[in-house]
Amino acid sequence: MTSKTLFITGASSGIGAATAQAAAKAGWNVGLFARSKDELDALVSEIGEQAIALPGDATDLNQQQTAIGKLADKFGGVHAAYANAGMGLDTPGTENGDPQEWQDLIQLNILALLYTAKAAIPHLKPVKGHMVLTGSAAGRAHIKGSIYGASKWFVHGYGGNLADEMKEWGGRCTVIAPGMVNTAFFDEGKPDKLQPEDVADAVVHALNANPRNTVREVFLMPTN
Repeated sequence: MTSKTLFITGASSGIGAATAQAAAKAGWNVGLFARSKDELDALVSEIGEQAIALPGDATDLNQQQTAIGKLADKFGGVHAAYANAGMGLDTPGTENGDPQEWQDLIQLNILALLYTAKAAIPHLKPVKGHMVLTGSAAGRAHIKGSIYGASKWFVHGYGGNLADEMKEWGGRCTVIAPGMVNTAFFDEGKPDKLQPEDVADAVVHALNANPRNTVREVFLMPTN
């Protein structure tokens, strides 16, 4: 193989799309997984032969397993996976929160992330590969009533546990923990905060670190 291959969930926009572009520029092949086929196809057209669109629902383990299998068949293997898909809440807090929103958040922010790891590890283990998880500054501090933040606390805790599990066979796991990022996550633009490209740079830094160096976490905050 002339290059390594990365599977990315939530790849159609924001951090996922920026990471796909940055990884491709760094020589990686990229498998783009998200629900929006049209957006994935447009991104593949932009990146070129190093990319493949893999439309699917991250909350479905079988769809993730099938997509990673297709990616492995396309490029000869999978060396890293980035569990990036996630969502926030329209009604934060407990008293006024929407239990259906909670269920959707848990399905995507927690279970889908677990599914990415479950689907990827059979491919990563033979090559001593790398898992990357999108955490958050919200997963490093208590925020009044934040159920979203609590879901990211899970990511940070699980990321450390998974790193120790993968260490047994030479694998690595990194949690990327950004503060506020200017993406569609927010209703209004945040041009003075982190940009998706900043987070993508952190992902590529962790992926391309010397094998002797396991980057367990990258915590980045906007200067403002």
